[in-house]
Amino acid sequence: MNWGQLLSLKRYGDTEKRERHKQDETRMGFDVDYDRILFSSPFRSLQDKTQVMPLPVNMAAKKNFVHSRLTHSLEVSVVARSLGRRVGLQILHKYPELANQGFHFNDFGAITAAASLAHDIGNPPFGHSGEKAIGSYFKNGNGNRFKSELSTKQYQDLAEFEGNANGFKLLVESKAGIPGGNRLSYATLGAFLKYPKASFPKKPTSDVSDKKFGFFQSQQEFFLELAEDLGLERKSGEGIRYRRHPLAFLVEAADDICYTIIDFEDGINLGLISEDYALEYLINLVKDTINIKKFNQIKGGQERLAYLRAMAIGNLINDTCSIFLSNEEEILKGDFEVSLLKHSKYKAQTDDIIKLCIDKVYRSDEVVEKELAGYRILKNLLDASTNTLMNFSNEETNQYDELLLQTLGLEPLGKDCSTYDILLTAATFVAGLSDSAAVHLNGMISGNRI
Repeated sequence: MNWGQLLSLKRYGDTEKRERHKQDETRMGFDVDYDRILFSSPFRSLQDKTQVMPLPVNMAAKKNFVHSRLTHSLEVSVVARSLGRRVGLQILHKYPELANQGFHFNDFGAITAAASLAHDIGNPPFGHSGEKAIGSYFKNGNGNRFKSELSTKQYQDLAEFEGNANGFKLLVESKAGIPGGNRLSYATLGAFLKYPKASFPKKPTSDVSDKKFGFFQSQQEFFLELAEDLGLERKSGEGIRYRRHPLAFLVEAADDICYTIIDFEDGINLGLISEDYALEYLINLVKDTINIKKFNQIKGGQERLAYLRAMAIGNLINDTCSIFLSNEEEILKGDFEVSLLKHSKYKAQTDDIIKLCIDKVYRSDEVVEKELAGYRILKNLLDASTNTLMNFSNEETNQYDELLLQTLGLEPLGKDCSTYDILLTAATFVAGLSDSAAVHLNGMISGNRI
C-alpha cells in the first residue's frame, strides 16, 4: 500500500481523479466529509442512543452528564483529529512527494476526524446488546424461518448483524435521487472500515481486522471498487478479506482511548465507582507526567477528575502516535495485526480501568435492565417490520399491514425483491431507530400506548 493512493479524494460516481493541489483550501474535500456526516439524520439520532448507561439515567439527575453515542462520537473525533495531524506531520517529512502533490498534515487529521465521527453511526439502539438482539432474532428467533431462502453469506450478514457493516451501508447506499449516499471521499471510507471483510468466514484469523466484518453482501460491489481504488491489499484464503487502511488503526485507537477513559468517568459520575478509588487508577496512568503541585491546588473532586482525564488522554495520544510511526512501514505492508493500544506502555493501567468498568459499570443493574428490555423491544419490532414487508412483497396484505407500515414509517419493497433484501431492510430499519423511538413504536404496535 502507498500513501498516494490511500489519501484518495475520489467520490462515488467520479470519472476523473480529484487532485489534492486543485482542492479549495477553505473547504477541503475531507472537511466536506465531516460536514456531510454531522448533518445527516443517522448521526443526529445518536443523541438518543445508549453509549453504555441507559438514557435517561435517574442517578445522573443528581450527578454530572453521561455520554450518548453522539457525545462519544464527537469526543472520539477530536482525539482522532489530534492523532491524524501528529502522524501526518511525520509522514509528510518521510514522504516529501506527498507534499509536492499538495497534501498537508491537516488532511490526515480531517480524514480520521470524519471517519471517527461516523464510527458508531450504524449501531442499533440499546447499546451493544442491540446488535446481539438483532443477530439473535435471525439465528435463534422468528427470523430463523427464512434461513433456507438465503445463501450462507446472506444468512451470516443477518445472524451476526454488525453495526460497522450497517454504518458502511448508511454512508454509501444509493437512494432515490441520492446516488452514492453521502458520497464521502474514498480515503475517509477506507479509514472508517476497521474490518474490511465480508461476514463469512467468521473470525478466520487472530488479525484484529478479522475480528468483525465491515460490509453486507448488498454493498460488496462498491466495497471492492473502494478497496481497489485505495490499493488495499487483499488477503489470501477464503472469503473477501483485505488489509486495513492504515488510518483505520488511528480511528480504532481514538475509540479505544475514549471509551476506556470516558466510560470510567461516567461510572464515577453515576456513583458506580468510588471517586477516591477512581482517582488512584487515573493517577497511575499519568504518574510520569502529572504536575503534582498543580493537582494539589485543585480542590473539587470533579475538577480533579477532569484534570486527570485530560492528562490521561494526552498521554495515550502521544503513546499511540509513537507506536503508529514506529510501525508505519509494517502497517503499510499489511503485517501489523493488532490494535495500536496492544503495544501501549500504559496497557497494564488501561486494562485495570477496563476491568473495573466491566465489574462496576457494564454489569450494573441499570445497564442489564436496559439490555433485557432492548431484546424484547427489538424482537417485537423485527417481527412487525419483517412480517409486513414480506406480506407486501407477496401481495398478501391486509388493513393491519397498511396501518403498521404507516406507523413504522417504512416503504414497501417491490414484489421482485429478494428475501435477503427484505430482511436486511427490516434489520437496518430497526437498527436505525433511537432508543426512545424504539420504545415508542413498540408501545404503539403492542397497544400499550392506547
